Amino acid sequence: MFQKIIPLLFLFLFLASCGSKKKVATSKRQPTERVVKVKPEKKSEVVVKSTTGPTDVFVPPKNASYAEIVGAYIESYREIAQEEMLQYGIPASITLAQGILESGAGRGELTKKAQNHFGIKCHREWTGERVYHDDDEAQECFRKYKDPKYSFRDHSLFLTTRSRYQNLFNLRKDDYKGWAKGLKKAGYATDPKYPDKLISIVERYKLDDYDKAVLGKNVADKKPTDSKISTYTVAQGDTLYGLSRRFNITVDTLKEYNGLSSNTISIGQVLYLHPVDN
Repeated sequence: MFQKIIPLLFLFLFLASCGSKKKVATSKRQPTERVVKVKPEKKSEVVVKSTTGPTDVFVPPKNASYAEIVGAYIESYREIAQEEMLQYGIPASITLAQGILESGAGRGELTKKAQNHFGIKCHREWTGERVYHDDDEAQECFRKYKDPKYSFRDHSLFLTTRSRYQNLFNLRKDDYKGWAKGLKKAGYATDPKYPDKLISIVERYKLDDYDKAVLGKNVADKKPTDSKISTYTVAQGDTLYGLSRRFNITVDTLKEYNGLSSNTISIGQVLYLHPVDN
């Protein structure tokens, strides 16, 4: 009897151990996690990207239209163009239109390798860096800049320091058509359609709005009594350029309002900030 019980006991233990192994194996299964990689959405808007210099430029998205490319160029350099207008009296609309035309809205080969936005050649007086680029003739010498803002400043100096462009500064600062024609007449470009191209760019992208902002056209029609500040007394450290920025009018306009023949002002001097009725 005892001999029969022993085999049965072993059989029972064997079956119990098999069952427990299956249970343990089942309990160790863990749910599988999937990692799904989501591609970031492509941004269609213009994003800011720094160039090799400190000036930030707006970069249009890939496959952007020409209008978007030009729009990015204008956003990048409109403030610089307005600063140049304040200091040197060259319409911001003309500066931007020339930059767009001469640099291919920043995409031209010369602009990419030399930050030269206005196609200004070396000339004898240039002592800075230079690059050689095919233009009217093969491998002509062009000025190279470390940052686009220096190209814009050199453009202002180029026009203000050469006698052949002096007649331009007798024109109204909002006369972009006169400036476009005057540049061609003074020999800035040989293309007979140069003025028409500049005027077309100004009007297509409403660049003259930046001239109006500098000239304060939004308040130009107000009477002097409507203005909060009609005169200003010069304090220590003031300059005509600083005051022009503060009151949103050009240096030339300040000089005209006050009968100044130079940029010299003195402490305590009262300056008119609007035309004085005779």
